[in-house]
Amino acid sequence: MKIQFCGAARTVTGSKHILMPDDGKRILLDCGFFQGRGAETDGLNREFNFDPAKIDYLILSHAHIDHSGNIPNLVKNGFRGPIICTPATAELCKVMLTDSAHIQESDVRFINKRRMKKHEEPLKPIYSIKDVEACLPLFVTVPYNKEYMVYENLKVMFTDSGHILGSAGVNLQLTENGEVKKIFFSGDIGRYDGSILKDPQPFPQADYIITESTYGDRLHSDKTYTEQQLFDVVYNTCIVKKGKLVIPAFSLGRTQELVYALDQMEHKKMLPRINVYVDSPLSVNATNIMRNHPECFNEDIIDYMKVDANPFGFDNLIYVQDVVESKSLNELTDPCIIISASGMADAGRIKHHIANCIEDAKNTILMVGYAEPNSLGGKLRAGNKTVKIFGMEHQVNAEVIIIDSYSAHGDYKEMINYLSCQDKKKIKQIFLVHGEYEVQLNYKEKLLNAGFKYISIPVQDEIAELI
Repeated sequence: MKIQFCGAARTVTGSKHILMPDDGKRILLDCGFFQGRGAETDGLNREFNFDPAKIDYLILSHAHIDHSGNIPNLVKNGFRGPIICTPATAELCKVMLTDSAHIQESDVRFINKRRMKKHEEPLKPIYSIKDVEACLPLFVTVPYNKEYMVYENLKVMFTDSGHILGSAGVNLQLTENGEVKKIFFSGDIGRYDGSILKDPQPFPQADYIITESTYGDRLHSDKTYTEQQLFDVVYNTCIVKKGKLVIPAFSLGRTQELVYALDQMEHKKMLPRINVYVDSPLSVNATNIMRNHPECFNEDIIDYMKVDANPFGFDNLIYVQDVVESKSLNELTDPCIIISASGMADAGRIKHHIANCIEDAKNTILMVGYAEPNSLGGKLRAGNKTVKIFGMEHQVNAEVIIIDSYSAHGDYKEMINYLSCQDKKKIKQIFLVHGEYEVQLNYKEKLLNAGFKYISIPVQDEIAELI
């Protein structure tokens, strides 16, 4: 059996890995969008480095766009097999992929206005709403901790990875020449002692492990310090400077963490009397889906809900769906908080809000998670003094603050803790994916020091043999 690493190889986005057993079947693990790769991003997403029509099965770890975002394009280009995932992941993909198509269509319309003035050929979105609708009937759902026979030689079982709602570690048992090979794909690994979701769940012994490494070189701050940091940013921006606080945040996971933190501040009478806008139709839909899955919540938020039944809503919180209302936020002069997607600030309404606020020193842009270095968010995190937004150069006069502890990704200690359920002597190979190469080298050393062996860092399109 072989495996080909078709995405998220020495980079963080574009998760795609193809298992190629000797029986001729082709099993794709994830089908995500590349994000924040500058001019090459569109081409990487538009064209696959394999034939989608030859993929028999797609097994999906979770609904984040860098893991699921290119599914409609896969189907558009010939894939007809089942898409196997948890029920919450399927529910979220319906709204997330629809939102992705809307964003592409909106961004392309905006870009094509400039292209027409330059007499350039108009662009087309990678996929449309119709393409999303075509892929939805292919989803097959399997609950956590239940074995599912994909076909006669392959079983899959999902275990809770604690990253976002419905996220899963993928446990595969593949029979080849009478021998069972156990392969584990981590997807993304969540946090321990998080605000909302349960801790990552231990998983069965594996022979081969494909695991993420996003934060393989850092440790997150503790929860109490992070909450104080957020309060300080809100107070200094909205009360001291009387400006706007703009927060790029992924619609699923990060947005709900922030809203829950602000809800707790409001409950304690700490939050200043300012309006908080969640400007993302997807965030509204994702939050409603989260409300429907309290079985995924940890004991802390369950206890909090006994005194506040709605942890994702308070008096001054306004969820914005209408595009006209979204545009009107740019006219506001009063201090406020705007939370909007995407987290890398590379698409969607957040780009307009940043463009509107970035040149005013009284405003703050708060980065609360990882961003690809070439994305707008990555350039802001790096301290660039000027950035391009929709082709126009902007001076970065607004204060840029980084709080990484709201990330849904575990740090290196949490990831090693997650892997510690394994008997290290029985692991034949560990493959590090979903991480920048320098970070992966650092994480590899930490894994070796923790007693793990046989660790490799595949390059894009590398094919490895699982002996």
